[in-house]
Amino acid sequence: MNTPKTTENIVQNDFAEEGKVKENASLIETGTESSAVETPTSDDDQEYQEDAVKNGAVEGSNGKNKAQSKAQGKAKTAKRLKKDEEEEEEEEEEEEEEEEEEEEEEEEEEEEEDKSNEDDDNNERNGDDEDEEEDEEEKSDLPVGSVSAVKNIYRSAKDADGNWTWVKKFPVDAEEPAENAITDTYAVLVRNMISRSGRKKLEAHSIVIQSPWLREALGKVILADYPGVACELERLTFEAPFKPFVHRWTRLVDYLNREDLDEKLREHLVLLHDVLKYEIGDNIKAYEDYVQNGVITFQHLWMIFQPGSVVLAAHKGPLSAFEILETEYLENKCGQFLQLRADCVDYSGKEFGRHTEHISVPEFIGTKKITGLNAFPLDFHEARDDVVDQLVRRGQTFEALAGHHYKAYDGIAITWDRQGEEQPISISGRIVIDIASFNRSNMWKRRWLGEWNAKDLERLQEHKKENGAIPEGAAYHLRLTPYHQMLARSRTRGYSLKRKEWLESYVDQVGDIEWNTDAFDKLVLPEDQKELIMAFSESQIQGNADFDDLISGKGRGIICLLSGPPGVGKTLTAEAVAENLRVPLHTLSSGDLGSEAWEVETGLSQILELVARWKAILLLDECDVFLEARTTADLQRNKVVSIFLRTLEYYEGILFMTTNRVDNIDAAFQSRIHVSLEYPDLTTQSRKQIWQNFLAGFKEAQKPEISDRDIEELAELHLNGRQIKNILKTSQLLALRRKSVLRRCFIDTVLAIEKRRPAVNKGFTGTQ
Repeated sequence: MNTPKTTENIVQNDFAEEGKVKENASLIETGTESSAVETPTSDDDQEYQEDAVKNGAVEGSNGKNKAQSKAQGKAKTAKRLKKDEEEEEEEEEEEEEEEEEEEEEEEEEEEEEDKSNEDDDNNERNGDDEDEEEDEEEKSDLPVGSVSAVKNIYRSAKDADGNWTWVKKFPVDAEEPAENAITDTYAVLVRNMISRSGRKKLEAHSIVIQSPWLREALGKVILADYPGVACELERLTFEAPFKPFVHRWTRLVDYLNREDLDEKLREHLVLLHDVLKYEIGDNIKAYEDYVQNGVITFQHLWMIFQPGSVVLAAHKGPLSAFEILETEYLENKCGQFLQLRADCVDYSGKEFGRHTEHISVPEFIGTKKITGLNAFPLDFHEARDDVVDQLVRRGQTFEALAGHHYKAYDGIAITWDRQGEEQPISISGRIVIDIASFNRSNMWKRRWLGEWNAKDLERLQEHKKENGAIPEGAAYHLRLTPYHQMLARSRTRGYSLKRKEWLESYVDQVGDIEWNTDAFDKLVLPEDQKELIMAFSESQIQGNADFDDLISGKGRGIICLLSGPPGVGKTLTAEAVAENLRVPLHTLSSGDLGSEAWEVETGLSQILELVARWKAILLLDECDVFLEARTTADLQRNKVVSIFLRTLEYYEGILFMTTNRVDNIDAAFQSRIHVSLEYPDLTTQSRKQIWQNFLAGFKEAQKPEISDRDIEELAELHLNGRQIKNILKTSQLLALRRKSVLRRCFIDTVLAIEKRRPAVNKGFTGTQ
């Protein structure tokens, strides 16, 4: 330690005023802080002492020398005082450092005590880990899982490569948890972290609602029916950015302003309101500003899509309504987008239910008009009520198409390529709407439905009470409410009879069939044959034929063989019967079924099942390959014929088969055919009727100028019905080219051209 400040000052004053060595010696003799005299160590201090001794010994010197010596002594004293001040400051700094070191030592001692306590706690928590380690070698010989104890291991810190493993050592840097029995007593617990925003120092990571009063108010009123929130939990946790409270902020404020609230509940609501206002106040203001101006930014896009609300989107078809479940920001190779998980109402083939679609809203820069998005809330649409009415009407059509229905279709339909991607095609013709059969035939394209939620069931049951029971024979169990009709899907599924392909068709483009009720009457056949055909067709379609085989389910169908030359009305007979009975007509050829035995069996079984379900008529046109007699030379074709015979045994519908080679039919078919009709060549009278029937089919504005005499002359030509149709079609095209109605001259022109064709039928010349 250095000399105290008071003693040092005394020594300096003595040197400065007296300059006598005697007093120095006196101080040294007394022993008072001997270091005070020894303190000067510089050359200036040594010279000063020598001068002082010299001046004391030479008292008789003159005044001038004495004055000079005294001046020199004062200068040296001032220099030393300055140096002493610097040393004094250094001593003070050293004292402060010593005090800091003492404090650090005390803190280290406290930390060592805490660590010691933690080690004790760890030892208590881990049990006798040391003893377990000593016994590990002995226990390793025991069977796996036989030790009746719990062994704790811990996750290690990550290494330089970011990898970690499980270790036995308890982590020394483990902190005591902040949440405990004391924090559980608070109504609201806010977990804070350093804010990434420039407007706040701290921001909430999450909020825990612990107040039972708050949980009840949130569950019954404020967040009622909000998807993904279970307010009955004892610790109800919400994470930033607190989307439920942003979406239900108005409801929270309105509930807080009620006058009938319990005092404790009001206190807790105020606490929650103040916390949320600090955390999401900026978002609330931004949302209100966006709504007022009808625009939104991509960053805040999630705010306008409140779970449980209805959005409009032209997703996989025309504008449709969906109910929002949740939103999530995602990213792919094309950039960021907001994905909406939303439900629509669909039909599974047995019942209605919910189906979830994923709708993507791509990223955009700046602000964008809300109604300009590819998906936006229904409430922002300018003609909201008109859109709702339109969607409800379409939903009613969708509901009416449940089950299977024979309909007309004209428009765009959806098919799939080999990769399963949707491909639009144009369809004009008749289809059968049948989602249940679609699902059985296209398992990988079927749409799986979810169950109704509690709110749905409540709405459906209430609607059932108000509107009565479901119509008898309906293909569903619950009648849809207007709300669920609004959410109905814009597409349904069915079978195109023309393309012989399963498709998805748009509900708006499905229409009723315009039946040709005169088709059967215009059929050129003897009346007794027509009556027989209609008798068994009507009886089979209406289910009045109760006659059965000895073996149940066998031989319950009707098979009719139509034979004769081409163009005499065999195919037209089946078409006219189907039109008269207003049932679907499914036309097949041998090429549609394939040539391999397994292809024929699989394809024919599926088609016969569909035809029986739809109560349709099946026309197997030009079926010679299946009817031809079996031989020992072609085993593969024998397999096909055998499969065809066996499959027809259990067919329960109407089958028309046409052939030009009736003489070569296999004998086994003869016993399976119920009605066999032979179509002779057309007579002059029948050809005349065919000409008249086709000419009568022209529209009034294009009515042909063909006289009865012309018709009689044309009937003399030995043409079949198909040839007559082709001649009239070609003649009409020629008339349109010349901007005229159909006249005899155009027909003669076509006939003259046909006569010059090689291997022309002699009928064009009027001879047999």
